[in-house]
Amino acid sequence: MSDAPEMTPTYERGPSEPVCLADGPGTSTSIEIDAPADAVWPLLTDVNLPARFSDEFMEGAWDSDERGLGATFTGTNENENMGRWSLTNTVDAYVEGRTFGWAVVSLDNPGARWQFDLTPLDETRCRLDYLVRLGPGPSGLTMAIESMPDKEDRIILRRLRGLHANMVNTVAGIKTLAEAT
Repeated sequence: MSDAPEMTPTYERGPSEPVCLADGPGTSTSIEIDAPADAVWPLLTDVNLPARFSDEFMEGAWDSDERGLGATFTGTNENENMGRWSLTNTVDAYVEGRTFGWAVVSLDNPGARWQFDLTPLDETRCRLDYLVRLGPGPSGLTMAIESMPDKEDRIILRRLRGLHANMVNTVAGIKTLAEAT
């Protein structure tokens, strides 16, 4: 994907040298959309939509009719290194029309935290930010690190590059859908 923005890691702390999961590594991407924020919002809260644009996220489904803080959904992923897996996600950031975020597996010790932020630029345009923070809880990433602790920094950066590519594809797909309406 030559026209995709390059992945720039972010860190909650640090980074240390070499990078480690305790640094709170993550990445983000942004895109401007020629559609009003209220046209984009329903796309962000469709937990199955990213499956249309990601080569790892296969499907998502709400676990009940509940939405907002505390609501849960199940996401199913698949990749060549880990196979196929499904996990429960809990909405931990929710501001109607603006912010939709979730913690993977555990609110207290998530394997990752994901978030969409929507900022109106004017009445007909908005900016969409999409971010992820890995850890600190157990995940496939922690299993890989435990099996090769001397390669922790490379494992983390490779994982971030793969996630970032899918995040870029997802926000570009959301842009296309929103601008077509």
